[in-house]
Amino acid sequence: MPGDFTVIAHRGASGYLPENTLEAFAVAHAMGADYLEMDVVLTADEELVVLHDLFLDSVTDVRQRFPSRQRDDGHFYAIDFNLDEIRTLGVHERTGPDGNAVFPRRFPDSRCIFRVPRLADVLALVDGMNQSSGRKTGLYIEPKSPAWHLDENQDTVARLLNELSDAGYRSNEDRAVVQSFDAGSLKRARRELGSELTLVQLTGDNQWAESDTDFDALLTGVGLAEVATYADGIGPWLPQVARINPGTGQPASIGLVEMAHQNGLFVHTYTLRPEQLPPETGGFDSFLEFLIRDVSLDGVFTDYPDRALAVRNRV
Repeated sequence: MPGDFTVIAHRGASGYLPENTLEAFAVAHAMGADYLEMDVVLTADEELVVLHDLFLDSVTDVRQRFPSRQRDDGHFYAIDFNLDEIRTLGVHERTGPDGNAVFPRRFPDSRCIFRVPRLADVLALVDGMNQSSGRKTGLYIEPKSPAWHLDENQDTVARLLNELSDAGYRSNEDRAVVQSFDAGSLKRARRELGSELTLVQLTGDNQWAESDTDFDALLTGVGLAEVATYADGIGPWLPQVARINPGTGQPASIGLVEMAHQNGLFVHTYTLRPEQLPPETGGFDSFLEFLIRDVSLDGVFTDYPDRALAVRNRV
C-alpha cells in the first residue's frame, strides 16, 4: 500500500451520519475516500454485522426495544441477538454512559432512522458504487475482539476471511485490509489460515498487540521487526505518531513512522477528528499537512474524509 497518501473513512463519513451505517459508507464513497473502515461482530445466528462495539446499546435503541436482554454488566451484546432482531433496531449517533451524544454537534442522536447492516450489505454497496462510479474504493475491516468471540465459541477471523474470499477479496491486490489489535489473530490469519490480504497491526493507548509488550518497544525497532513478519503495516493511535513538543509548543514526530518504514511497514494513524485536536496542532487542516509533509505518514483514519481529501489534494 505504499504510495499516495491514503484517506480512510473511519466507520464511513461518521462526522456527518451515524457510524457504520450504509448511509455513512455511501456518503464516504461519494466523497472519494480510498478505503471504508468498519468493525464486524457476530450475531447469535453467526451473521457478521457492522458494529464497532461488542454491544448494541451505545448506537441503537436496543434498550427500549428489548429492555430485559442485557447481561449482568448492563450491556446488550450483539452475539445474544439474532439477525432478524438486530434488523429491527434503529441506529443513532454514538452516546456515552450518561446517554448523551459523544459528539453533540453531529447528526441528532434522537433520530433512529438507520439500521445495523450486515457485512454482506456493505460488500454489495461498495461493489455497486465501484461499478457505477468507476472507482475502486477499498475495504478496511477489523474483526472485533477475536479472543472474546472465541470464548463465545465463535470465530470472527475465519468467518471474515471466508466472506471476503467469497466476495472476491483474496490477495493484497484486492483492496481489502484486515486490521486488529490482536497480534495472535493476525499471525493466525497469515500463517494458519493462509490469508494473502493486506494485514495491519493496530496499536492502542500505550500498548500494542494485547500483549505484555508496551508501545515503547516498537520504537526500539525490535517490535517493528516482529510485526513485519506477519503484517504489512501498523495502525497507531495518533499521539503515538506525533505529539506536542513541550519546548516549542509545536507538533513534532516521535520517530515511529520513520522506523516503521525502515522495517518495510506502512503507517496509517487513527483517528483524526477536529473535535479532539488540541489547539497547539493548529487545527485539522494544518495538522494533517504537518503529518503528510513533515512526518511522511502514509495515511489517516478520519471521520471527515472530504476534509482530508481536500488537504491531500493541495499538499
